[in-house]
Amino acid sequence: MSKYATMSTPNGNTSVTYSSTRGSVTQQNLSFREVVMTGLAHDRGLFVPDSLPSVSMEELEKWRSFSFPALAVEVISKFVGDDQVPRAKLEDIVTRSCAAFRKEDVTPVIDVGGHAILELFHGPTFAFKDVALQMLGNFFEYFLETGSNGGRLAVLGATSGDTGSAAIYGLRGKKGVDCVILYPHGRVSEIQERQMTTVPDSNIHCVSIEGTFDDCQDLVKASFADKSFRDDVKLGAVNSINWCRVLAQTTYYFWTHLRVTDKHKDVKTVNYSVPTGNFGDILAGYYAKRMGLPVGKLIVATNENDILHRFFTKGEYHRRDIAKTISPSMDICVSSNFERYLFHLANDDSSTLLSWMDTFESTGKISVSGKKLAQAQNDFLSARADTKMTLATIKTYYEKYQYMLCPHSAVGVNAIQQLNEVNAHTVCLATAHDAKFPAACQRAVDPLPTPPAQLSELFTMKTRSSSCKNDLKAVQSFMKTKIQERVEAEQMNGKGGDNSVMTTVVAAAAIAGITMQVTKVLS
Repeated sequence: MSKYATMSTPNGNTSVTYSSTRGSVTQQNLSFREVVMTGLAHDRGLFVPDSLPSVSMEELEKWRSFSFPALAVEVISKFVGDDQVPRAKLEDIVTRSCAAFRKEDVTPVIDVGGHAILELFHGPTFAFKDVALQMLGNFFEYFLETGSNGGRLAVLGATSGDTGSAAIYGLRGKKGVDCVILYPHGRVSEIQERQMTTVPDSNIHCVSIEGTFDDCQDLVKASFADKSFRDDVKLGAVNSINWCRVLAQTTYYFWTHLRVTDKHKDVKTVNYSVPTGNFGDILAGYYAKRMGLPVGKLIVATNENDILHRFFTKGEYHRRDIAKTISPSMDICVSSNFERYLFHLANDDSSTLLSWMDTFESTGKISVSGKKLAQAQNDFLSARADTKMTLATIKTYYEKYQYMLCPHSAVGVNAIQQLNEVNAHTVCLATAHDAKFPAACQRAVDPLPTPPAQLSELFTMKTRSSSCKNDLKAVQSFMKTKIQERVEAEQMNGKGGDNSVMTTVVAAAAIAGITMQVTKVLS
């Protein structure tokens, strides 16, 4: 990388600092605390590390016997020194985050069909995003308790299905935090929606938007670009634009390497196939590789919304309309995290990156060729799996191996088949539990296996949601109203205040073009 700024800590360690991809002088050399609480840089760029710490093979071997939480602490502490989070508190944050998982290993690695699968769906919401969002919620809590933002944070997030519920479960009940999640109406699975809307905590608000995930994501980015609104509500981010999400996800690449090489002593490098929408999950693997992890191939696996596959095969990052598929969490045509990679592809040059992003925002296209395309193709392979291929993969794995893949995970598996990378040192990231997508999976396997009780129970629970016009001012008005509701409720110490405040919220929401919905579904 081009810059190597660090911050000294009392015990001699160093904390990495961060700067925006777009180069604003006010958004350079910021601390971990600052970038976690800020989310999106004020110049609309994304924060990237000013330096990357290294992990030696000796260190990696030392970690082999560590539990997942212990290993995660070692990886994160490479970036986060005592000046940002004291070591004891970091250990507490990571340990509590991992305790929310149903497996002792947190993210088990198993062998299926001649390759490995990293199971990332054993957290509270049965999706990979639990790993990072449990940690992010606990980092938010610590930073608020120790003086950031005057103890208050208003989180605004967009979800294509899994981020929303994972963020909600990571932030529910957190003191000083209001959480508003936007999701595209009719474009998430029923279980994904119920995971969000059945959470009763008063600081959680789910809002359906008429449009696509990209519309929701644009509303979030526009809100961060609005200085008055951003400062007024103390805006924070849970989407993978927040650096903490990417950092937390690097941990399981190190973990997986050790588990694969436990079983296969002759393996030197490990390949990873990652179902990819917003590019955050595979970007974590890219950073792990740059830190020194022996990574072989990083495979970008896309569905029909294949803007990333087109880039890595043709050099064409060209925006198209979103196709509705059976893997809705990947139904994205603009990958927010891709800007971080483009910055590195531009040799960490903000002026080149800014030129590319200006062109994309005006034309919907970025094109690279020659050495830049060759570099990108050296960094990543890619493959595209359509619905027919995805369903065939789900069917085959269940019939041959009695293993159920979710539609997203099946895209990753199909990718290694297309690229002839089915081997003991290739890992497919299983990003969600199949039971979150019963309608899609039943097209391949009928009858379906019995779903986990935690998901079945969602259909007997009360739901609470709102709907809003695809309009920035409407969303911002709703968010301000919800924050005011919380402030008033706190002032009344929770004594009979909820009903009267809710009346005010409904009236204000109606003016803003928002419909509030409360339903109860009986078994």
